[in-house]
Amino acid sequence: MAKTASRDPAAAPTESGESAPLPENYEAAQAELEELVARMEGGSLSLEESLAAYRRGAALVAFCQQQLEKVEQQVRVLDGETLKPLPVNSAGTAATESGDDL
Repeated sequence: MAKTASRDPAAAPTESGESAPLPENYEAAQAELEELVARMEGGSLSLEESLAAYRRGAALVAFCQQQLEKVEQQVRVLDGETLKPLPVNSAGTAATESGDDL
């Protein structure tokens, strides 16, 4: 079976096997990840393109997780390590002092 190559830079790694550089920020990574998911769900990708998209998606997810961890660490520093879990009421949901949801 002949292999068809896609020239969409977001869909596949470069010819050397290296993936495209990571986005500049969380929002760009999330947007690219949403686009990849939509393309994969569309079912029009070949097996090779699907595998490349999956690999790129995994790299984007790891990047997003790393960015979120960095922000969480910055919040901890700014908050003086006073972050506490929200109290949980009997219904299993977070209770607020005023009773209003944000």
